[in-house]
Amino acid sequence: MTLPQTFASLSIPNYRRYFLGALSGNTGQWMSMTAKSWLVLVELTDSNATVLGWLTAVMFMPNLFITPIGGLLADRLPKRNIAIVTQSAMCLSAVTLSVLVISGQIRLWHVFALALFDGAVGCFDNPARQAFVSELVGHDRLSNAIGLNSASFNAARLIGPGVAGFVIAAVGTGYAFAVNALGFLVLIFMLTRMRSADFFILPPRDANRGRGISEGFRYVIRRPDLTLLFIIGLMMGTFAFNYGITNTLMATAVFGRGPGQYGMLGSIMGVGSLTGALLIARRARPRIRHIFVYLIVFCLSASASALAPNFEIFCALMVPIGFSAVSIMVTANSMVQISIAPEVRGRVMALWGLVIIGLTPAASPLLGRVGDLWGARVAIWCSTVPIVLTVLGVSWYLFINQGLRLYWSRDHHIGVRYRVTEDVQHR
Repeated sequence: MTLPQTFASLSIPNYRRYFLGALSGNTGQWMSMTAKSWLVLVELTDSNATVLGWLTAVMFMPNLFITPIGGLLADRLPKRNIAIVTQSAMCLSAVTLSVLVISGQIRLWHVFALALFDGAVGCFDNPARQAFVSELVGHDRLSNAIGLNSASFNAARLIGPGVAGFVIAAVGTGYAFAVNALGFLVLIFMLTRMRSADFFILPPRDANRGRGISEGFRYVIRRPDLTLLFIIGLMMGTFAFNYGITNTLMATAVFGRGPGQYGMLGSIMGVGSLTGALLIARRARPRIRHIFVYLIVFCLSASASALAPNFEIFCALMVPIGFSAVSIMVTANSMVQISIAPEVRGRVMALWGLVIIGLTPAASPLLGRVGDLWGARVAIWCSTVPIVLTVLGVSWYLFINQGLRLYWSRDHHIGVRYRVTEDVQHR
């Protein structure tokens, strides 16, 4: 594909507005996540990784109970209106946190309470905004738009942590949260500027309109291809995305670095993440074998990072880690969204959001405790081993269950064959 095709969805005015607003909002949120980890680990505790793990757990805990309701509402109510309300609520939370930190009144329980509030609001925001993308670009460009959404998120990851580290070092942690609030305001403005008349009209939803939250779950269970993707999402969400704990510990406790270098670590990971997202946006059809390759890259890179002898090598390994992790999740997300019926999109995407959070509320405190007791390197190993087991499971599915075979083609490239139907090959 040519470069313009990589950014094809940006030719649609509504999606272009959404993309720019999301880039602003995501940059602010990455600044906030970086500043929040620093605030808890360095300013409010004496490098207590267990507390940081509990903060992550509290942030994601509402997903276990509220996300299915958010998905049902996304199928019943205008998605743009839901996004405007939720973004406004999170903007208010960011302003509150900023004022508390700048005024010197911040306490640890304030951070936990606001994290719980943000997590609850996100349960309504995430399924609505994920399902909203199809109304902005239509089915033909959906995979491209999902890739560009991830590119926006990871471009923000490239920018946000580094800027946050600079802001924290220059003027203090509270001002990073103030920038986050401004990011929310830009996204709200862009949502209000969209033209409703240009939304892509979805097919009627009457067939499933009367069914409840459980319909999304039954829909996935009836589809073995979706079930496999959801299992991969569960394992990655639970174990692979604990960088807020492991990277913070490695930067501070192992390598003795300050806020600038810690923020730079997230930005370097963003280089790989952004590359992966743009690569997925170029592909017309994502496939399960791509996920298999990315899983192997992730396991090798993460394992090497646990053994990194110095900060520079650890930083360099963030590029393939970020690349593979994002490539796995964006490919899986695209495969899910492309293959589901519009009338259950909100509920299935809510379930997807619930799955990728995984068992984080339980895993994060345990991982933080492991970091306190045995160090950051052991914590990384505890996050990597379950993904290795996932690779073995996917290998069984592809090579045994689906009959995948590797071969050396005449043009000296490695190719693949399936024993089963062409439909499986496309998956």
